[in-house]
Amino acid sequence: MRRRVAPYLLLGPGAAWLLLFFVIPLFFLAELSLNSGVFGSYEFSWHWENYNDALKLYDTQFVRSFVYAGLATLFALLLAYPLAYTIAFKAGRWRNVLLFAVVAPFFTTYLIRTLAWKTILSDQSPVVSALDFLGMAPEGHVLATGGAVVAGLTYNFLPFMVLPIYASLERMDVRLIEAGKDLYASASQTFFRVTLPLSAPGVVAGTLLTFIPASGDYINAQFLGSANNQMIGNVIQSLYLKQSDYPAAAALSFVLMVAILILVLVYIRFAGSEALMGEEAV
Repeated sequence: MRRRVAPYLLLGPGAAWLLLFFVIPLFFLAELSLNSGVFGSYEFSWHWENYNDALKLYDTQFVRSFVYAGLATLFALLLAYPLAYTIAFKAGRWRNVLLFAVVAPFFTTYLIRTLAWKTILSDQSPVVSALDFLGMAPEGHVLATGGAVVAGLTYNFLPFMVLPIYASLERMDVRLIEAGKDLYASASQTFFRVTLPLSAPGVVAGTLLTFIPASGDYINAQFLGSANNQMIGNVIQSLYLKQSDYPAAAALSFVLMVAILILVLVYIRFAGSEALMGEEAV
């Protein structure tokens, strides 16, 4: 009896937490999204037009959000994989120091980190001067552009990409890499046929942990972008706090959640169970 009950007792606190702080609020959010009326006098009326308006009026912001999040995820992956590889295999006694450097930004609030990038990308900063010299900053201006928003997203979510990849690489059996070399494989062949497939679970986890929160982010677009760079999170925030149109904001939140869920399922489907389990390397 104890063995049968123990798993449920262990699952109980987590399940209660999810029920109280996720399922129940999600239910009330769904109900609110089908309300009609004006602020202070909403009533539940199965008002599906809120969803229709969400898709018609804010399709540009939806597309922009996923484009920015996708670019940030790609850039974060390109930066994170070499860094995680270096920490796992080349850092030696500096490994803990480098890991601390990766997570150190979390000691500062998300808002402060984003405001710091506003200073870094200002027109008078050395960074923008260097980019202008290289022809990468049109008219010496980077702030209030889509590139600034993507840069902020990449920076803020980079640790979420580094840590899962590092965890996969750190657990890797180095004897498999040595076996590839013993079988006369070149360094690049060993990497692409052994190291990369075995680290695929970390890559998949990192891309999901980066793309999902980046899609709903509004802080970076608010401070680093302009009115032409607003993401869907900015629209939701404005509907909630400025226009007090709670049903429309709730409907947008649900559409965003469903869209992200579909993209994640498609991504996992194409990634395949072999990539998740690292079976391609066997």
